[in-house]
Amino acid sequence: MTTIHNRPDDMSSALADVGDDAGRVISGVSSWLTTADHKRIGRAFMVSGLLMGVGALVVGLLLGLERMNPGDNLLAVDTHSQLFSLHRVGLSFLVVAPILLGLCVAVVPLQLGARSMALSRSAALGYWLWDLGALMVIIAYLGNGGASGGERNMVTLFLMGLALSALGLVAAAGALVVTVITNRAPGMRLERVPMLAWSALVGGLALVITLPVLIGDLIYLAVDQEFAVTAFGGRGAVDTLGWMGWAITQPATFILVIPALGAMVDILVTASGRRHPLRAGVLIGIGMFGTAALAGITQVAHVLPWGDSSWIDRVKDALPYALFNLLPILGVLITVAVGAMALKAGKPRISARFAFALLGGMCILGGATFHALTPILDLQLTGTVYEEGSFVLLTSGALLVALGAIAHWGPKLWGRTIGDKQLAPLALLGFLGAKGASLPLLLAGFHGQPPQAAGGFDYDLSPEALNAIAMAGQGLLLLTVVGFGLLALKSFTTGPAAGDDPWDGQTLEWATSSPPPANNFSDLHTVSSAEPLLDLKPVRSAD
Repeated sequence: MTTIHNRPDDMSSALADVGDDAGRVISGVSSWLTTADHKRIGRAFMVSGLLMGVGALVVGLLLGLERMNPGDNLLAVDTHSQLFSLHRVGLSFLVVAPILLGLCVAVVPLQLGARSMALSRSAALGYWLWDLGALMVIIAYLGNGGASGGERNMVTLFLMGLALSALGLVAAAGALVVTVITNRAPGMRLERVPMLAWSALVGGLALVITLPVLIGDLIYLAVDQEFAVTAFGGRGAVDTLGWMGWAITQPATFILVIPALGAMVDILVTASGRRHPLRAGVLIGIGMFGTAALAGITQVAHVLPWGDSSWIDRVKDALPYALFNLLPILGVLITVAVGAMALKAGKPRISARFAFALLGGMCILGGATFHALTPILDLQLTGTVYEEGSFVLLTSGALLVALGAIAHWGPKLWGRTIGDKQLAPLALLGFLGAKGASLPLLLAGFHGQPPQAAGGFDYDLSPEALNAIAMAGQGLLLLTVVGFGLLALKSFTTGPAAGDDPWDGQTLEWATSSPPPANNFSDLHTVSSAEPLLDLKPVRSAD
């Protein structure tokens, strides 16, 4: 079913009648402020998330600098705690979530052959709610608020700002879910939707299920903080990061990166130039990865406290541990492995987009796999930087896939391409940064290094060397994001024209012009396979 939505650009149309330059400027600004065009909403999410990413990675650099000098703190203890929580909250809800959600908002309706996005005004509202909430979060941290802040009003501002951002993500994710369910082209059954659209459905449902739980926690915490009630400890005794921490650690953070898996597979399949031989396996893998939503709902770390437990108690512990920690890993392993099988079906066209997607997918798999050791209490990794190492590897991988996806679908949205020669070094730089920023923390975690540097730490290996490598990795990631942003800005404004189908694509977004018209398609397409564009290409249709 495909709906037709009238574009809500009435104000800009009226102002366009004003003949002077001021009228055109006002018209352009108002068209962005009042638009319900999913392509504009998605681009706003992505650009805002990239800008936030620069700030989050700068915070990561400062943390690394602090850890390089154990016992000789360069920053005040409370400042270090603030930076630690800002880095986690920022990467999760201000960077990875909006970039990937924005990618889906911009591209998925095109993949479905829809002329518009269902509930497009809800998606637009979601962006502005997220944007306003992100601004409140940043102001709160600057005013000594945040998850570990000492200024009560600023802590409350942080809690309400994060709740507002989460509400915006729910609104946009809900619109995506409804779009995938209702706005598909004739003949496009759910098993035929492209991988990015499928991951948007799974990830959107997971966000709609789990983020209201976080919003409820944040509201309770704000009431505790503001009115001195005792649900979570009362004023001055609220462990904010402890109560909301489940949302910014694994496996809850798996939910945020689900769209990255679909984007990765779509990019790899396009590079192969052939139909994927095992699409059903990828669909199942992404669905299994989405079971991480269950862990978000329970808000409990399902651990393995085996020790001297009896075998009956061990079985009781192992079942929830496997469900919440191992099943999502199996899902991402299936997705990456089966997704890469598309490359064997043909002669893949290696590109920078391909490198970003594949290397980022490997990092996601590594982050999810390393996390499985954290709940094993006998390893004593809880309360160390080990958990942060798996978090950084997971989110960095999602960020790499997101950059590759922007380079892949950006020509469709902006009508211009990014040069492969300029982009390829950034893929390698980002991969080295992701590994450098995470692996030393994983190793330091086995030696008991605490997540916060206050008070100092020491162990047999050189803490200074490990933390210097981790800081260098954060620096490489920062250079990757900044370099990509500048290159994308230049390429998408003055680069060579992309053409309608620059990558010889397989799905419907490549069947319309670049950039697409307001209603996406002039004619509705009837779909008879999962690769409708290949059906129109005689040479490839028989493959």
